[in-house]
Amino acid sequence: MTDRLIRITTALAVVAVATVAAVISYRHAYELVHSHGESGPTARLVPFTVDGLIWAASMVILDASRRKHPAPPLAKWSLAVGIVATVGANVAHGVSHGPIGAIVSAWPALALVGSFELLMTLTRAAASPDLTQDEQRTEPEHPRTKVERPLEEAVLDEYRASLRGPGRPVSQRHLAEKYAIDRRKVKQIIASAEPPTSA
Repeated sequence: MTDRLIRITTALAVVAVATVAAVISYRHAYELVHSHGESGPTARLVPFTVDGLIWAASMVILDASRRKHPAPPLAKWSLAVGIVATVGANVAHGVSHGPIGAIVSAWPALALVGSFELLMTLTRAAASPDLTQDEQRTEPEHPRTKVERPLEEAVLDEYRASLRGPGRPVSQRHLAEKYAIDRRKVKQIIASAEPPTSA
């Protein structure tokens, strides 16, 4: 319950930071595009292409990670180009106010990119328990077959030892009760190990 609460509150915080950072970063990019000759729908839509590229590349990399495949090179390049473009646009917007203005203006873009990556990390972590449970469901079949063989060997070893020792051989009933198996199974094990009698 505590782990789930931590993941939920962290996800909410990441989404909140990403939303605020996206709004500010969009406004900076819009003003930069508008001041360099674009207007109308073009000025409003260009900033979406930058952050949209980051989101799409992150989703492709996340999908590859969940499938345990290497991330496609195009997705890596697209993510890098998107990060450089959004940070560069925000820096260019604030550079007229000096180095401090450039840093302050770039911060929303950095927060947005960081939020994307934190969200991807949370998504990967949330997917891990499901994979573990699936593996646990498929694993028991193999150990069961591995356990049967040593049990047969133990029954057979004890029966053969009783043949070499003094007194009568150990009974099938005793072996069945000791190893918690059916007497017919004990009989099959013993019969499969005994050499065929000559006519």
